[in-house]
Amino acid sequence: MNIESYIAQLLHRYQCVTIPGFGAFLTEIQSAQWIESANSFFPPKKMISFNANLKNNDGLLANHIAQVEKTSYDYAVSAIQFEVMNWKTALETNGVFTIKNVGTISLNADDNLIFKPSEQVNYLTSSFGLSSFVSPVVKREIFEQKMETLAESKVIAIEEEEKEEKSANHFLKYAAIFVLGLSLTGSIGYSIFQNQIATQTTLVETAVQKQVQNKIQEATFFISTPIPAVTLSVKERKLPYHVVAGAFRDETNAEKIFKTLSEHGFKARRLAINKYGLYPVLYGSYATLAEAIKVKREVQESENPEAWVLIESL
Repeated sequence: MNIESYIAQLLHRYQCVTIPGFGAFLTEIQSAQWIESANSFFPPKKMISFNANLKNNDGLLANHIAQVEKTSYDYAVSAIQFEVMNWKTALETNGVFTIKNVGTISLNADDNLIFKPSEQVNYLTSSFGLSSFVSPVVKREIFEQKMETLAESKVIAIEEEEKEEKSANHFLKYAAIFVLGLSLTGSIGYSIFQNQIATQTTLVETAVQKQVQNKIQEATFFISTPIPAVTLSVKERKLPYHVVAGAFRDETNAEKIFKTLSEHGFKARRLAINKYGLYPVLYGSYATLAEAIKVKREVQESENPEAWVLIESL
């Protein structure tokens, strides 16, 4: 049975996919990138790495194969063991072999496994449909001809304004003579007209002041319908990143490990039984991936080199 396609399927959904007896493929999210020298843009993606020390069977790959192939769990485990044996034979014979859409594994001079990830597939589902692209360089040119045309149009506009000012000056001379005549004839009735305006203005101001005083006296500051109290609900902080100590088929073993971790000072937790029939036990749960990775590294160095991070669907 070829298990390469099943590994690729699980890498889309999980951060860690373990191949029992061989090692584990780990993923880490990389942000979008812009390479200035090449004017190239790359979408966010999952970076794949390989850890040869994580070999214990966590049940993830075997259960997935059993479910898809509609076969038993034990048969799936045997199929994985057979494929791993073929991989090791290929390494001994050729020193290298390739897992399709995942990467290439080879041996160095010290017989250590070297992994080179494939760049063909982006396993970050939120970047589905996004691809890299090259943006053309923006060229900036000085259009001298347009600048000369603009300067000529300004000169023409200035000449037209000067002509309009001359004609306006002639009009103002005649208007001044006409206003002077009107002032001579209207000086007699001007004082009577001003008195009438002052009287009307006083009457209007008095009426306005009375209306304002009436409105002030009628105004009230009583709220007939009180505003109902506002109840603020505080959402529980989500902790979707878990550092996994192990997943056990026997719930009794899971409870023992949980108590041991709690006694050692960890904020241990137990998750509900998963769809593979396993009981996960956690060192702790965290709000960010960075916190979970930090704790995982500390645990791997001091307690359990096979600890890994589980990302719960948000």
